[in-house]
Formats: sequence, C-alpha cells, structure tokens
Amino acid sequence: MGLFRKTRDDCTIKTFAKKNGIPESAFRNKDGKKTRNDKLIGTMRKEGRK
Repeated sequence: MGLFRKTRDDCTIKTFAKKNGIPESAFRNKDGKKTRNDKLIGTMRKEGRK
C-alpha cells in the first residue's frame, strides 16, 4: 500500500498530467469542453465544490 501526498493547489493541469502520465485532454470543464492546460488545480477544486 503506497502513500502519496495531496497535489498542491498551485500546480497546473499540464504539470499534473505530465507527472501522473495522464493526457491533458482528460480534464474537462462542466460544459464538456477541454480545460486550459495552464489552469490551476486549486481552481478546479473550487469549481468542483460549487
């Protein structure tokens, strides 16, 4: 069982995708459009809470 840390809020989508081996196109806005790759993880979390 591996331990991992929570991703920082100031990390961008591009950095997160590269670090975890996920394509950037996997991140979508609520309307289904692709998310900009310079958007911050913290912003995505705030939008998810609404």
